[in-house]
Amino acid sequence: MSRKLISLLMLSVFVVMALVTGCGSDTKKSDAKVLRIGTNADFAPFEFQDVDGKEYVGFDMDLARAIAKEMGYQADIQNVNFDGLIPALEAGNIDMIISGMTVTEERKQKVAFSKPYYQSGLTFVVRNDNDTIKSFKDLEGKTIAVQIGTTGANKAREIKDATVKEFNSSADTFLELKAGGVDAVVNDRPVNDYFLAQGGTKDAKTFPEILTAEDYGIAISKKNPELAKQIDEALEKLQANGEYDKIFEKWFGKQVK
Repeated sequence: MSRKLISLLMLSVFVVMALVTGCGSDTKKSDAKVLRIGTNADFAPFEFQDVDGKEYVGFDMDLARAIAKEMGYQADIQNVNFDGLIPALEAGNIDMIISGMTVTEERKQKVAFSKPYYQSGLTFVVRNDNDTIKSFKDLEGKTIAVQIGTTGANKAREIKDATVKEFNSSADTFLELKAGGVDAVVNDRPVNDYFLAQGGTKDAKTFPEILTAEDYGIAISKKNPELAKQIDEALEKLQANGEYDKIFEKWFGKQVK
């Protein structure tokens, strides 16, 4: 056998080995247990981007990662417009939604929900120089900013003679309030409280009145009841071992029980 033929044979062996090795890597990667988590990262303190814009942070984000870890999965968080989250879930592009999403009968027609993991309610914020609005009743006939697709938006439209302006993010609603484009912002209580706690009290204030009691839940496709069961079990474990409390206190302070 000539040296040239031997060299060609050896080259062929190396090529085959490289292909086999490459296929093995792809298979291993595809077998990784990944939980695809959909969120709308414009809802502080539940989900938002850190100052570097490199990571999604917030109460929901910490809880989602803890749930994935408890289930033995790697969390893959995907940022989706809020009104596109349920369609993405229905299309199979994500496995679950955690995005400060209120459990409603309308949404339950499309998706399954985990056990509630947070109870919220609606409050309003006005500018510090506004002394005429002190209750939801006072919002009648006023201009109100809301985040599109939220229960706050729905409730604001029920206020008599109110003009409702919709924005893509809660941050945009506060900017509009500061600019004087609206009289008030109606949003979930923790979102309003977090905004004020982060320096918003320089420009705005809120009142103790809470409109509606709302449960936040994790949305899962109705086609995947096993995943819904696993998520509920993971939530229960996190609540039992104290991990849930640690995450809660990090973002909202100690729970009142």
